[in-house]
Amino acid sequence: MLATRFSSFGRPDAVIELVEQPDPGEPGAGEVIIDAELFPINPADLLNLEGRYGSAQPTLPQIPGAEGVGRIATAGAGVTHVKPGDRVLLPGPGTWRSRLKAPAKAVFALPEGIDPQQLAMLRVNPPTAWLMLHEYVAPKPGQWLVQNAANSGVGTCLIRLAREVGAKSVNVVRRAELAEPLRALGADVVLTDGPDLDTRVRAAIGGGALPLAIDAVGGSATQRLARCVDDGGTVVNYGVLSGEACMVDGRETVFRDVCLRGFWLRRWFMQTPPEKIGALYRDLATRLGDGRLAVEVEEVYPIRRIKEALAHAARGGRGGKILVSFDAA
Repeated sequence: MLATRFSSFGRPDAVIELVEQPDPGEPGAGEVIIDAELFPINPADLLNLEGRYGSAQPTLPQIPGAEGVGRIATAGAGVTHVKPGDRVLLPGPGTWRSRLKAPAKAVFALPEGIDPQQLAMLRVNPPTAWLMLHEYVAPKPGQWLVQNAANSGVGTCLIRLAREVGAKSVNVVRRAELAEPLRALGADVVLTDGPDLDTRVRAAIGGGALPLAIDAVGGSATQRLARCVDDGGTVVNYGVLSGEACMVDGRETVFRDVCLRGFWLRRWFMQTPPEKIGALYRDLATRLGDGRLAVEVEEVYPIRRIKEALAHAARGGRGGKILVSFDAA
């Protein structure tokens, strides 16, 4: 079977390899074999290949990938909740390979009739957005949140999920040309980042409550968001696109009681019962099916062009996600 692998850290398209590996064989009791169809390339994947993701260096060589979609090929003894032919999310890590063996309890059947390209992007960004919106500060109608990297997959999900509960969003981007597409998705306010961000945010929301900030960037960007939230507000950090540690000074933490929290989806998987995980994903899949959480796809590459796909994903100024397909493998 085909798999990707990296044995050293560096520029993603330079360190990735496409290799032939032994087939995983037949499933044991309580296991399934999944034929992969598609996977996306996320910022965390690029950071992982560069050796800049997480607090500990992964053991090498490693197969990358945290998500994707495929179909059950065979099911082992005792597996009754999924069957061959069911479309399922690929359980990570290590999803960038054509066939996987996995514990059956880690998968669940997805609704049919939904674009598999959209389902390939379901496992990471939509639940990350939903959980950060609901688990730290309970959203209320008319309440504001502010987020940076608002044009990202998580960012666009947050805009739409916030509108569903009546909350309003201030969306921070690096380039002014990103504003109009975000407004078309339902963004209430779009601002370019800068040292006076908090002043412009306060002017835009007109005295409204803003208890929650969502940070994907880290570094000084975290501090700029901390200045935007109300006294006693919360900044949730889920990424370090800047490559720098989060910065929040004592003026915010000591004198305004601003709290910095971290979100890691893998920890949620480890702490949450499978039935609760499946329920959230089925709910989010419904939103994908009716278009409420659909994500733009810029290009789909065959797996044999994985180096080109990674180079494309690493470029700035993209208008959508980069996906990789096993269909023509």
